[in-house]
Amino acid sequence: MTRIDPQSWKADLPAFREKTMAFYDGQVDKAAYKGFSGLYGSYAQRGGKAGMLRLRMPGGRVTRDKLAFVARMIRTWQVPRVHFTTCQTIQLHDLGPEALCAIMEEALDHGIVTMGGGGDFPRNVMCSPLSGLEEEEYFDTLPWAEAAGEYLMGFIKAEKMPRKLKVCFSNSPANLTHATYRDLGFAARPDGTFDVYSAGGLGNNPRMGVLVAQAVPPEKILYYIKAMWLTFRAYGNYENRGRARTRYMQEACGGPEGYARAYGEKLEEVLAGGEDLDLHLQPRAVTKTGDGTCAAGSRVIPQKQPGLYAVAWHPIGGQPGVEELCRISDLLAGMEGAELRLAPDETAYLVNLTGREAVQVLDATRAGARTVFETSVCCIGGATCQVGLRDSQALLQACVQAVRQAGLPDGALPQIHISGCPSSCGTHQTGALGFRGASRMVDGKPQSAFTLYVGGAQTQGQEAMGREVGVLLEADIPAFLVELGRAAADSGKNFSAWYRDNPQGVDRLAAPYLG
Repeated sequence: MTRIDPQSWKADLPAFREKTMAFYDGQVDKAAYKGFSGLYGSYAQRGGKAGMLRLRMPGGRVTRDKLAFVARMIRTWQVPRVHFTTCQTIQLHDLGPEALCAIMEEALDHGIVTMGGGGDFPRNVMCSPLSGLEEEEYFDTLPWAEAAGEYLMGFIKAEKMPRKLKVCFSNSPANLTHATYRDLGFAARPDGTFDVYSAGGLGNNPRMGVLVAQAVPPEKILYYIKAMWLTFRAYGNYENRGRARTRYMQEACGGPEGYARAYGEKLEEVLAGGEDLDLHLQPRAVTKTGDGTCAAGSRVIPQKQPGLYAVAWHPIGGQPGVEELCRISDLLAGMEGAELRLAPDETAYLVNLTGREAVQVLDATRAGARTVFETSVCCIGGATCQVGLRDSQALLQACVQAVRQAGLPDGALPQIHISGCPSSCGTHQTGALGFRGASRMVDGKPQSAFTLYVGGAQTQGQEAMGREVGVLLEADIPAFLVELGRAAADSGKNFSAWYRDNPQGVDRLAAPYLG
């Protein structure tokens, strides 16, 4: 496998600087700049006065060096806002053009690539966040995810790519990365191999992935990635941007079975082509050991390495305070082997900690989510995103405040998923409760609203897309959730058990709020 040196991307950066300066000087219009800047992992924010930069973190892994770089950039450029994304990246927001260009270039010195972070390119490769560390996993999929991410960088400038290509790896049936319904997903098996799913995805016309291969040896995964590209070149609708996603190939090939055959044919071409894409990875082990100290608590997770712990930290809305993030970086700098892992639900895990270190990290992250509901997933929202319809972050904050004031017990409401638009960046279709930005007419005038989805699930073998219930006014959603949480709490059950016993309960309570 040919490795692309991150430093080689520096040759592309002068073009970004020139176009970016022209955009902020008013010489390039918004549409033209958006089509250009996505290649570099950057977009102008709503209003065109500032920009965002997406830092790829393959497999969601953020080493101490990478985290220290992020903290230094925050301090150097006074970055006011950070967002952990559902694709396990770190977004820096409200950046001026000089900061955008400088951070993008310096990031390469720390192995952080922004290229391909937006636009029609392979996105950040995802992986179960505690891969290699948790007892329940089938095997450690992170080394394979990182190798896949490195290989996919070679496709950044390939022709006829889908509008997005999301590749992911799961280490267990928990399926946190949605491997069974992404563009290309590698789902671990107990025997140390992968089942491969293809042509799935959320958003408009969502689809479950098609099982295209079983028991694939991990060292062979790159053949399956190349076959994905060739299949899209042959059957993808890359001339219609609205349908330039891999999930539309199921229809183009006559259904899931037809797609599986088409993919299999391209895989045979790759295998017969003579190119050596075998991976030869050495097992990676955590060498750090415990020091005899212990930690406990609802956010503390014992690792399979004796004496080591992970601490879960979920900044509400996936938006850590910048000072808080910098303090955590400073703290981890003195903890050998520690690192941060980003999860697809915007949770961060501080891992490879001794008991004493875990207690310190618990204290440093106490401002995060307090309950399951407060770990809710939320895209950056329409106040920032050019294409976003509604301010999902504002809705989540209002809901958290209302639920806290109501004094609902932990578990009365589930983790909800909020997307500001149909793109499903908040993965609204896969949550027990989901909301998508919408409008509703009231007295002949459009009002801010969200469509409610119920019954989504991600666990492998139980996957489900949430069903659409109806449209609620944004202003009514906090009260609706409080009423829903009280119904579950009054039953003496958590939300999951209450919903199982009352499958129409959400519909009944939502009915008075629907238009």
